[in-house]
Amino acid sequence: MKIINWLTTALFGLIFLPVMGIFHFPQVLALKLLGYQAHKSVVDGMIWSMLNCLRLVGAKPRYDIQAKNFPTDRPMIIVSNHQSMFDIPAIGWALKKHHPKYISKKSLAKGIPSVSYNIQHGGSVVIDRKNPEESLKTIEGFAHYLNATNRAGCIFVEGTRSKNGAVAPFKKGGIFTMLDAMPDATIVPVALENFWKITRYGFKPIPFGARPKCTVLPAISREGKSNQAILEECERVIRAVAERDLE
Repeated sequence: MKIINWLTTALFGLIFLPVMGIFHFPQVLALKLLGYQAHKSVVDGMIWSMLNCLRLVGAKPRYDIQAKNFPTDRPMIIVSNHQSMFDIPAIGWALKKHHPKYISKKSLAKGIPSVSYNIQHGGSVVIDRKNPEESLKTIEGFAHYLNATNRAGCIFVEGTRSKNGAVAPFKKGGIFTMLDAMPDATIVPVALENFWKITRYGFKPIPFGARPKCTVLPAISREGKSNQAILEECERVIRAVAERDLE
């Protein structure tokens, strides 16, 4: 089985890396010449291609969309656990009509073909985890942008990726800032499963057949609830799904 894992990982690398490069210049041209919507169309094509590359290692994501028809006339806060570099494209595809944007770490904003350009120019923001005060200011500005555009902002509330699928306690700083600044936003929990298995060995190799799954859960009602109560409810419903099949 290990030989198969290495062979399929090598094939994945041969396809995936060119895919990442191919979409870089079309993004640049689309944004500069045709604007935001054209750029988003290219990005949608990129994430579709990235996710389909996972077929080569038996790991194309499955989706369970438990709630649909979220309102598009107000912003959205996507609250998710975090497991791998493929979380963002999976969420982006599942909720693409809401134009998901992300709070990303600095290292993703430079040097990665296609991905870094999209982070810098597609509406996402970059924070420095070593500077919490400045990060919260950045997140507040991000929230104002989402309010103005009625787009979705995704926050990975554990603060870092899980290495074994277990959900870490949710951190309140960033999500509380978004909740305060976005009183009309729809709160949508997303639970990710088995994405961590794809990168559990750092691509050396990718285990075949990881079977990742992205579950979009029903919106959380905000009526009469404190920020803490909303956070706790998000953590409860996400943990119930994300940890159900842990070995």
